[in-house]
Amino acid sequence: MLKRKTISRRSPLAASLVMLGALLVTGGGYVAASTAAESTATSTAADQATIDTGHKLFLANCASCHGKNAEGTAAAPTLIGVGAAAVDFQVSTGRMPAQASGPQISDKAPQFTDQDIAAMAAYVASLAPGPAIPSDSYLAQKGNLTHGGELFRINCAMCHNATGAGGALTGGKWAPSLKDTSPKEFYEAMVTGPQNMPVFSNSDLSPADKLDIITYLQYVQNNPSVGGDSLGDLGPVAEGLFVWVIVLGAIVGITIWLGAKSN
Repeated sequence: MLKRKTISRRSPLAASLVMLGALLVTGGGYVAASTAAESTATSTAADQATIDTGHKLFLANCASCHGKNAEGTAAAPTLIGVGAAAVDFQVSTGRMPAQASGPQISDKAPQFTDQDIAAMAAYVASLAPGPAIPSDSYLAQKGNLTHGGELFRINCAMCHNATGAGGALTGGKWAPSLKDTSPKEFYEAMVTGPQNMPVFSNSDLSPADKLDIITYLQYVQNNPSVGGDSLGDLGPVAEGLFVWVIVLGAIVGITIWLGAKSN
């Protein structure tokens, strides 16, 4: 009897069952944790009346490019699965509706009220799961400033500059300045990846990481450069040009003046 139990315990089938059970427990725990973390950063679902209002606004203002069912056309991509956050970001910053096509669409004054934007976002969110608009309670929190600065320099500074001043990209595109961007727009841009920006999912940057980055950018917005004049926060090129032209020019001028005085 003892020998039979030992053999069954060591059989390949028993090992497979143990591994399958471990994978189910681990995977289920990860999904539950991810859902709980994301729920702290997103707002509640909209009611049907709001969705219906958003559908009417969509048909009147967006369907000509994105299709009557948001399926996309040759002129614009599908909106199925982009979530409420993408609609809120694009419409509240005035990028949508776009005035003309081009390498990149600029921001401008929004053409809709906050209520209308929320309704259109609710309609698009009802089509398929996607990133939601962050809640005010989530954005009101303060993250780790130092860690946020590190994450921003690693993931974002190559395009937006280390202090969010923005910069030129290829093909007539650009990374916009973040000096006047709101915390909600920061979050929505990270989770939706507008235009040239990549999408940072929770596996890339956790909700806590995103909050740290937002905290860093708010600090940069609200505090002057500790090194004096920031020279537009354009980085080493502008600073090097200033040193060579202004500082060294002043030194040369002083040297010539002292030589003239001694003669």
